[in-house]
Amino acid sequence: MIVAHDGSGDFKTIQAAIDSIPKENTSPITIHIKPGVYKEKLHLEVPFITLKGEDPVSTIITYNDYAEKYLPNGEQYGTFRSYTAFIGAHDSTFENLTFENSSGFGSVVGQALAVYADADRIFFKNCRLLGHQDTLFTGPLPPAPIKPGSFKGPRENDARINGRQYYENCYIEGEVDFIFGSATAFFYNCEIFSHNRNEAVNGYVTAPSTPEGQKYGYVFEKCRLTSNCPPETVYLGRPWRNFAKTVFIHCDIAAHIKAEGWHNWNKEEANTQSFFAEYQNTGVGADLSKRVDFSHVLTDNEASNYTRYAVLSGDDDWTPWQ
Repeated sequence: MIVAHDGSGDFKTIQAAIDSIPKENTSPITIHIKPGVYKEKLHLEVPFITLKGEDPVSTIITYNDYAEKYLPNGEQYGTFRSYTAFIGAHDSTFENLTFENSSGFGSVVGQALAVYADADRIFFKNCRLLGHQDTLFTGPLPPAPIKPGSFKGPRENDARINGRQYYENCYIEGEVDFIFGSATAFFYNCEIFSHNRNEAVNGYVTAPSTPEGQKYGYVFEKCRLTSNCPPETVYLGRPWRNFAKTVFIHCDIAAHIKAEGWHNWNKEEANTQSFFAEYQNTGVGADLSKRVDFSHVLTDNEASNYTRYAVLSGDDDWTPWQ
């Protein structure tokens, strides 16, 4: 089926195309999206759907909700209702699209998700994810919020499913904790851009909440960490929950990354429970000589356990890059 906002396709909106498919769908269906700016708040819970644009620069899905915005009843949206696109279906694929939260800097509007992805076997290829604070949430939610009531949103009371997500040739931008959550997620050949907030600390690239006992959290391979920030003003990551895991392998890391690399979010117990590691990265920001003592440098043998296949294939041999 074809979506075109000018009326030349089967549907004028992406949501209308999604809503036309039975929720119990079991067959792969591709929704082709013609170039244009689609101001929509998407909600996808139909499995085996591919949304495919012609190119990410001209095919844009955008919305502007944010955490500090108020609902009609006077309640704030909060982080997890602020998304532009909620993806809650297994076997979802997205290609040649931009997902944008246009609300602005976190210092003004708070958290504002471009994508809330919470399912197994989610694949983004050649996409742009644009935002500021909390751009990409890789669900599920942690078991419970630190602040009661702060998980208001689509999956607040649902059982947690720790799914796999794969991002290839994508551009992801943000400032504070802009890639965060509990999923096993692999980022391959992506550009990860940090916005300048003109502060002493301009942000944190990752904030994983990897569950205790889960083998993998975030893995970045052959990615480029870029920025318009001054040197040494951005951290590679910090633990949203204590057992957080993030690894950077063969990435090019620019000068905006702080010499110490990682922050423990003032959680001393995370120093031993989390796992933050690097392996054969390049660039000014990849200097390991002043890294915090709770971070790790992978050995060759350890690095061999972080291939795309090792991290994502699972019992069903899921290999979306092939």
